[in-house]
Amino acid sequence: MTSSATRPRGARARAAIAAKTLRTDRWWLAPLITVIGLGAWITYATVRVFMHDYYWVEEFHYLTPFYSPCVTDRCIAEASHFGQYLPGWWIIPDAAFTLPFLLLFRLTCYYYRKAYYRSFWLSPPACAVPDGHASYGGETRFPLIVQNSHRYFFYFAAIISLINTWDAIAAFRSPEGFGFGLGNLILVGNVVMLWAYTISCHSCRHIIGGRLKHFSKHPVRYRAWGFVSWLNVRHMQLAWITLGTLALTDFYVMSVAAGWISDLRFIN
Repeated sequence: MTSSATRPRGARARAAIAAKTLRTDRWWLAPLITVIGLGAWITYATVRVFMHDYYWVEEFHYLTPFYSPCVTDRCIAEASHFGQYLPGWWIIPDAAFTLPFLLLFRLTCYYYRKAYYRSFWLSPPACAVPDGHASYGGETRFPLIVQNSHRYFFYFAAIISLINTWDAIAAFRSPEGFGFGLGNLILVGNVVMLWAYTISCHSCRHIIGGRLKHFSKHPVRYRAWGFVSWLNVRHMQLAWITLGTLALTDFYVMSVAAGWISDLRFIN
């Protein structure tokens, strides 16, 4: 509310309304769904990351993205594409070189910031609904100042997407040589969605089309910018879809690795 010290001279004071909001619709539903959805995914991912098991299918070389690349000395050798550098302590994730950067990429994502600011921090929970905090400091102090590093985390996310792509390609095998099964479809589908989410990022759009004065002199970059812009409109949907594909991929690999189900094979 505008105070008397900042109100323009001659302007009327705003009406003193006792109600916190005049909205009568279910404005709380969207934040609640977000809390439930993100909370469930974070719980599942945390349990899986610290399970340290059922992440590799030796027969078909399926590797869950939650453990790629595996870099602790407890890892199965075939799942350690880049070596084993860390001790196998329980508290250290087996994919310790990639998971922190993926987490930071998502935490600083423009859409996710909106999602958890509104749902977990109530800042604000919805339009025309008061902020849940007494003051607002913006993203100028730690830890929120880290949000300004989103574009740098994008580079790491792109590299990790390349690693996930290699994992999906390397999984087209069987004891007889080349092989193709349902797990391959799931791995490839996950990688496609991860790339779509990653390059639909606002930072990627700026990298491709930014710092140009004339698009007419850069037709290739203009076409690429147009495609990324088309994806960018769907960034929110891709953010949720990739959470689903990541969980599905991990759960499928875990189920096959644990022997709960058999992989449906189409070739070999």
